[in-house]
Amino acid sequence: MKNVFLSFLFLSVCAMHAQAYPPLGNDHEIKFNIGLFLVTAAAEGSYEYFLNEDISIGGTLYFDGDAEDYNGNFGIGPNFRAYFGFGPRSGFFAEAFGLYYTGEDEVDSDSLGIRNNDYSTLALGFGIGNKWVTRSQRFSLEINGGFGRNINPEDFQDSFMYRAGLSVGFRF
Repeated sequence: MKNVFLSFLFLSVCAMHAQAYPPLGNDHEIKFNIGLFLVTAAAEGSYEYFLNEDISIGGTLYFDGDAEDYNGNFGIGPNFRAYFGFGPRSGFFAEAFGLYYTGEDEVDSDSLGIRNNDYSTLALGFGIGNKWVTRSQRFSLEINGGFGRNINPEDFQDSFMYRAGLSVGFRF
């Protein structure tokens, strides 16, 4: 009887071994910011790699035809996200990001008239957002926003930059 009880106990413990979430695949996600595209005609794509259920790292790349637009005509940067939702890899998140971007700035000079000055600058910032995923964990919808501060060159150190988006994504 003792052997039967120990066998039953052993099998019960093995059967109860579970995780908070089922095993997750699809650690990679690519996203396209359709909100930015519809508002400013800028193309922004992002990549996100999930380190676990609650943390990810990624990068952003965007192009804009208007060099005098709010964040220039080209940008690239990394981000680090922490998710606080009840489901894995979804829900409310906070992120820290960096962004290197280039553009043109119009300068009005008395002797030379209006001139364009090319610039490149680096910004660091924070953002928040929310992500929803399908039951299959294949497709996502995300809304986010954030702001950062330019840290160089000296002409732009007192200015802020912002990010916003409505993105659709695919996980693989």
